[in-house]
Amino acid sequence: MDPRIVDRLRCPVCAEPLTEVATGGAHALRCPRRHSFDVARQGYVNLLAGRAPHAGDTAEMVAARADFLAAGHYDLISTALAAAATAAVDRADGAYPLVVDAGAGTGRHLAAVLAALPDAAGLALDVSKPALRRAARAHPRAAAALADTWQRLPLADAGAAVLLNVFAPRNGAEFHRVLDPAGALLVVTPAEDHLTELVGALGLLRVDPAKADRVAESLGGHFTPAAATLHRRELALTGPEVATLVGMGPSAWHTDPAGLAARVTALAEPVRVTVAVRLTVWHPTEV
Repeated sequence: MDPRIVDRLRCPVCAEPLTEVATGGAHALRCPRRHSFDVARQGYVNLLAGRAPHAGDTAEMVAARADFLAAGHYDLISTALAAAATAAVDRADGAYPLVVDAGAGTGRHLAAVLAALPDAAGLALDVSKPALRRAARAHPRAAAALADTWQRLPLADAGAAVLLNVFAPRNGAEFHRVLDPAGALLVVTPAEDHLTELVGALGLLRVDPAKADRVAESLGGHFTPAAATLHRRELALTGPEVATLVGMGPSAWHTDPAGLAARVTALAEPVRVTVAVRLTVWHPTEV
């Protein structure tokens, strides 16, 4: 694991610094109080304090997301994040060169940001083990850790220059604690017309019309919005790609598979689908 990442990790039990140790061919992270956390053979480390309240995305959902992202359908998000992260690092000159993706999934967006920041290292945080197995291999300068964003994050105070949050839960207080005062939080949320063509046709979950207000409420008092941009494109998808798109998102938890398959089959190809997201740059408020 990149020493620059380990240097900013903290024990989830006592918050002491961690160091990497080798034991019989295996690797682990250990704090001065001898709390130890094994690095899995797939490359990620479990830094949960206790059991996770949920297992996160399933292996099937993660595989669907990996396939869909690999086809480039959401590259507009990666591109926008890379540009915003580059500007954020320039602004936070002197901040520790760590990019943290809270709710990283497969790590594809984090990898794009690291490709644009050759001097940075990256840490993918997620509660899904199938996602972390992929995120650990997403980029040579990235590492992955099992962590619940609703709990205290296993990171040092002011230890990151940039925080990414893409379609994931937001813990305003913890994000503020671990982000450098000159750093930036980059939040990607669905716009009102995101996947709008599929909502009625397939019975998907609708984007909450109060989404922007809820994001602001979760971050208010800790962050101030600095800029917001909309990113939109139209996709032309096959039926199987539509099924993959649905399978990788929250509707996968709420949709009957047999009924969904029948509705997807009834769609005329190519299926025109709008991707519409909002990227907001947030700066930490002074405490």
